[in-house]
Amino acid sequence: MAIEKVRAFFAQYGLANRIREFDVSSATVELAAAALGCEPCRIAKTLSFQQNGRPILIVAAGDARIDNPKYKARFGEKARMLTPAETETLIGHAVGGVCPFAVNEGVTVYADESLKRFRTVFPACGSANSAIELTVDELARYSGAVDWVDVCKNWQV
Repeated sequence: MAIEKVRAFFAQYGLANRIREFDVSSATVELAAAALGCEPCRIAKTLSFQQNGRPILIVAAGDARIDNPKYKARFGEKARMLTPAETETLIGHAVGGVCPFAVNEGVTVYADESLKRFRTVFPACGSANSAIELTVDELARYSGAVDWVDVCKNWQV
C-alpha cells in the first residue's frame, strides 16, 4: 500500500509519527481541508503530468490552478495531466493520495511558488485519508523538488 511506502520513507528521517490518518476521505482539497480543519489553500496538492514523455509532479497550493501559458513557457510544451491509471502506474500513488514522497524512480518533482506564502502546508501521504504537516522548506527537501516554478494562477493575494 502506498501509505506504507510513505510511512517507511518518513521513518528514515524520524518523521513517520507526524503522518495523520483520518476516518474520513481527504482525497480532494476540500475534503482534506475539512478533515484537517484548515483552509483549503494550505493543502499541498500534487498534480501529475507527462513532460517530454516522462512523469513529473507539481506540488501547488490548494487554491492554485495550472496556468497553461505559464506552464508552456516553463516546460516548453502544453500541460498534459496523467490519467488516473497512468498516475498510479507511473507515479506509484493512486489519485486521491498522490504525494511527492516515495514515488517511482524517474519521477521529477517541482514545487510551485503558490506554496511559499505559508509557513506550513499539508500534502497527502499516499492514501485518500492521510496527510502530514510540513514547513514549506521541509516539503521541498523531502519531496526532492528539483526547482521552484511559477506555473499556477488564481492564488495571488
